[in-house]
Amino acid sequence: MTADAIGRVAVLGAGSWGTTFAKVLADAGRDVVLWARRPEVAATIRDEGHNAEYLPGIPLPANITATADPAEAVAGADAVVLAVPSQTLRANLAGWRDLLPSTATLVSLAKGVELGSLERMSEVIREVAEVDEARVAVVTGPNLAREIAEEQPTATVIACADHDRAVALQHACSTHYFRPYTNTDVVGCEIGGTCKNVIALACGLASGLGYGNNTMATLITRGLAEISRLGVALGADPLTFAGLAGLGDLVATCASPLSRNRTFGERLGRGESLREAQEHAHGQVAEGVKSCASIRALAGRHGVDMPITNAVYQVCHEGLDPRLMPGELLGRARKAEFA
Repeated sequence: MTADAIGRVAVLGAGSWGTTFAKVLADAGRDVVLWARRPEVAATIRDEGHNAEYLPGIPLPANITATADPAEAVAGADAVVLAVPSQTLRANLAGWRDLLPSTATLVSLAKGVELGSLERMSEVIREVAEVDEARVAVVTGPNLAREIAEEQPTATVIACADHDRAVALQHACSTHYFRPYTNTDVVGCEIGGTCKNVIALACGLASGLGYGNNTMATLITRGLAEISRLGVALGADPLTFAGLAGLGDLVATCASPLSRNRTFGERLGRGESLREAQEHAHGQVAEGVKSCASIRALAGRHGVDMPITNAVYQVCHEGLDPRLMPGELLGRARKAEFA
């Protein structure tokens, strides 16, 4: 695949990140068709040039059009970007599978491990679409949608087992504000992007409880340690976790008020119930709430110790009072830092 092989791109999912990535692709000179589940969202994007519901105040380039018809969206696409929540990816993709162009690169924006199967998103795509791993790529790294849509400088990672395909995608989304790097470690990039949502929930919980920067630094650093342990157990390159897909994504998601997971955790830490926090999210998905369950199960399958993930799971799904979480973590057996 040549560097300029991607000219037309379908983005399936018109939420904040899907719309933002469509803008990046269009700014990089690609013709983009954005699929929205609701016809009224597609009509606003197509007729008014912005996504008022998910990305208000951001004008979209003229080379983005929109539709509520997935067949129209993917027709003739060189790449199909899957921008739906991780736990709905399988069902959505099953409905789209027969529409996909036979040679298109399939690109995952979702960050999660599927409940039940415990599969990463690239594994779900390969299984449902019945494609080789070389056709599946992952976009990850510090991807706070609003900042990118405002064209604040950022870098990201495009991971694909096929290096040439990753390079083609790199060229397809390179702009003056968005700098993609390539990586062939799909496992490490996906694990970093998935697990950081759970650590961000923990940081939000700590913030809601009134804890300061020492606590945040501890959660981020020890969170990175447990993410790395799981990734290495699954065959990832340890170096990946020192880069944008690991530390970079973790810092952005744990520190920013734009992070849905951190904000959700903060509401829980202030005493809101899971239901109340979800109501305040206004339909935006805090992936870490469900991912903590699947990541915890995946870690258990491989015998990996993930105490922060386990504590977040207990708060979200077992009714643990967030005020007891520090005791759960600090009361663990003492050991060497790099044991």
